[in-house]
Amino acid sequence: MLRTLGFHRGINFGGWFSQCDYSREHLDSFITERDFETVAAWGLDHVRIPFDYNILENPDGSFAQEGFERLHRALSLCRQYGLGLTLDLHKTAGFSFDSFGESEHGFFESEDYQERFYRLWEALARQFGTYSDCVIFELLNEVTEARFLPAWNRILAACIARIRCIAPDTVILAGSYENNSVLTVSALESPADTRVVYNFHCYEPLAFTHQGAYWTPVIDPGRRVPFEEAGCSSAYFEALFSDALQKAELEHTCLYCGEYGVIDRVPPEETLAWFRAIHEVLEAHGIARCAWTYRGMDFSLTDPRLDSVRSELVACL
Repeated sequence: MLRTLGFHRGINFGGWFSQCDYSREHLDSFITERDFETVAAWGLDHVRIPFDYNILENPDGSFAQEGFERLHRALSLCRQYGLGLTLDLHKTAGFSFDSFGESEHGFFESEDYQERFYRLWEALARQFGTYSDCVIFELLNEVTEARFLPAWNRILAACIARIRCIAPDTVILAGSYENNSVLTVSALESPADTRVVYNFHCYEPLAFTHQGAYWTPVIDPGRRVPFEEAGCSSAYFEALFSDALQKAELEHTCLYCGEYGVIDRVPPEETLAWFRAIHEVLEAHGIARCAWTYRGMDFSLTDPRLDSVRSELVACL
């Protein structure tokens, strides 16, 4: 399904409209037309743009038209350079995947927050639903805890139903808990319709891809894990993805890997080896994907340190 729409090999524009200081200077300059041109020149076919609710909403919950205009400008550049666009709501009122750096909470318990979420997606559907040939919706980035799953399955169904009244043909991505873990895809309910795709993120093994990370307590920032000790072979990823592949086949849908990547503490040659291993399995099963990330965010694929391997690396995206 995703390949027929032209979504197969993409890259994230992380840090542009999310996980940022939200200053006008940043929003205007972090990603520019030249970056869309570069992505197209690399032979990639789409970009994923994470955005936070406060880009599109004022503090009182009313809509901020400037934010919608920014997304429209991004879509215009995608169309100019022959790219598809994944719109990813990275943070909603009452929830953020980053429980250590954000104070958002209460979304899964609050009908008011949930209604605000539905209204935001209805607004997005009205503005972007007519572009179902080149825009797909990712309803929420990385649900964290298993205890949220019953509420999340209910919220997913309700939100999709409301979107479908406006945008019947747009592909919608649905991810599971443990930060969109591929191991929890099987916990999702059956897709609401044939245009719903299961979404996962992959940074396994975390001890390798996040070595040196300073923002999460599950990683010792002083520890280093060489590639040869990490066990990240194609066989490793084949086993890792097996349950999700079976679930997608059972439910007559497909998979989309919305994020995958390696932190900038890893040597370039080992970064390339990891991408080659995961790429082999993604390709073997026709899994559409979107690498994390184009610039900054500790995972930059445009960092000069990767100059010596970039051409080979881009071929593995």
